[in-house]
Amino acid sequence: MKNSASPVDQQPFDFILFGGTGDLAMRKLLPALYFRHCEGQLAEGGRIIAVARRDYNNESFRELMETDARIHIPEADFDAAAWQEFLQRVFYLPIDVTTVEGYSDLGDMLAGREELARVFYLSVAPNLFSVICNGVDEAGLITEQSRVALEKPLGRDQETAEQINDQLAASFNEKQIFRIDHYLGKEAVQNLMALRFGNALFEPLWRNERISDVQITIAESLGAEGRGAFYDQTGALRDMVQNHLLQLLVILAMEPPVSIDPDAVRDEKIKVLRALKPLVGGDAIENTVRGQYKAGAYADGAVIGYRDNEDVPSESKTETFVAIRAEIASWRWEGVPFFLRTGKRMESKTTEIIVNFKKVPHSIFETADGFSTPNQLIIRLQPEESIRMRIYVKAWGDDIQLQPVHLNLDFNDVFKKRQMIAYERLCMDLIRGNQTLFMRRDEVAAAWAWIDPIRQAWEQHNVTPKPYTAGTWGPAAANALISREGFKWYEE
Repeated sequence: MKNSASPVDQQPFDFILFGGTGDLAMRKLLPALYFRHCEGQLAEGGRIIAVARRDYNNESFRELMETDARIHIPEADFDAAAWQEFLQRVFYLPIDVTTVEGYSDLGDMLAGREELARVFYLSVAPNLFSVICNGVDEAGLITEQSRVALEKPLGRDQETAEQINDQLAASFNEKQIFRIDHYLGKEAVQNLMALRFGNALFEPLWRNERISDVQITIAESLGAEGRGAFYDQTGALRDMVQNHLLQLLVILAMEPPVSIDPDAVRDEKIKVLRALKPLVGGDAIENTVRGQYKAGAYADGAVIGYRDNEDVPSESKTETFVAIRAEIASWRWEGVPFFLRTGKRMESKTTEIIVNFKKVPHSIFETADGFSTPNQLIIRLQPEESIRMRIYVKAWGDDIQLQPVHLNLDFNDVFKKRQMIAYERLCMDLIRGNQTLFMRRDEVAAAWAWIDPIRQAWEQHNVTPKPYTAGTWGPAAANALISREGFKWYEE
């Protein structure tokens, strides 16, 4: 049943979900809103209006949710009574977003509720962003309490991203635009900020005098099956590096903001993006690795190579793997390499941030591993979310010999409650109008400004992806990239 929540949490709202019959809506958004309903954080009378072209009514759409959305709610977290209550919040409106008539029908549903928070969530293809924004604008549906949320990809490069942002700005002001990177809603990312800025312990260590290198890995075990046509026009650099990896980097590297105010946080993030040393021409070639998976095998069987997908050209040069050595030109980080890595069909699905600290200047102890691995901070975002610190202690016995152990913070063990999924937090921030976890326009521009020269260098120098076998950690060149400075990828 529902838990109680404070009145500040219960802002009245209309949540208009364009693309309401799509995969993201059923797999993430509707379950996320259900969980917030169970926690008592959705105000009485708050509505979710799903919008799509398919010919459903309220009853038949709720039946669709029973089959397509409910399966994404773990049985242990499902409450039949709360689910039935939640369904009464959900309404469906069939709309062709390219016609004026559809917005007139939506206006009828929203009439008299202009003072409520009004969220337009665009879970649609990017080519429909401007169509919908123009539609709700011309229909007079944008109020002072309105916000618009849109998913990546936001453009294919800086130029197209600016075009999309110009189209958004024609209807909404910047305070109303919420650009989503769902990684920022993950518990471990939030705890990274709390770890850095809520504990005096780490601040003296968070600098080049104490840190030798930083590694950020987003590895997927899945391939491009089912998304080949889209993915072949995108690639790992655009799909993962420009947003997820860079967002993790800036949160890790930014200076302490003056407050938790959204713009104070985002002001510090943009400074990191602008301080990234450009990778242009030969520097881009020397400090990046481009890869593409070929056929391989996992424990549960063989898998095909990327080019073997029916909707992928047989001579495709699209990268499914990227590794980058980056540096930040600042007093805090000068000389510290940041190694970024992402890929499909890798050995396992994991997202991790590894902060490697420098070794002690002179060891007076014998160690089981010869101090081959320094102290580490290991922040895992998936599959489970945890924070671990690797330190050395004396092994039991007569001899004074050190061995590594982990101080482990497992959020499930500590908090003994269901962990929020990223979209729960993001949906509530949308309703409340909190932009802290969303990207500002200048962030998007700065990220593309750093990414575009890498892609251009690959094209100019005809850099073809290096093959790697599915089920491995990527091409050998990625190991060479990091090992030339005496480092190695953290692979547990």
